[in-house]
Amino acid sequence: MAAGRRRKDHNRSGRRCISLILFVFIVAMSVQIVRVYQKDQEYAKKQDQLEAQLEAETVRQQELEAYRNYTQSQQYIEDIAKSKLGLAYEDEIIFKEIKNEGH
Repeated sequence: MAAGRRRKDHNRSGRRCISLILFVFIVAMSVQIVRVYQKDQEYAKKQDQLEAQLEAETVRQQELEAYRNYTQSQQYIEDIAKSKLGLAYEDEIIFKEIKNEGH
């Protein structure tokens, strides 16, 4: 009967050891899964930020392209000539506002 009891005790200690190893493995894997999930969330936020930044830069690029086209147009040349140089066409009439400081 002593031999049977040793086997049962040996089986119990073996099961406990295996259970402990399995428990430690599950805890370690759970910790790793949580870390990976957190990193995934961080990367998702970063991706959203970068996509918003890309969209803003795309809009800015379109605005700059429109401004570049405007600066290469005849209208831009005329606007600069009128505003900065005070030039006008021969048949053009220019009205200037006179400011009365006393009244």
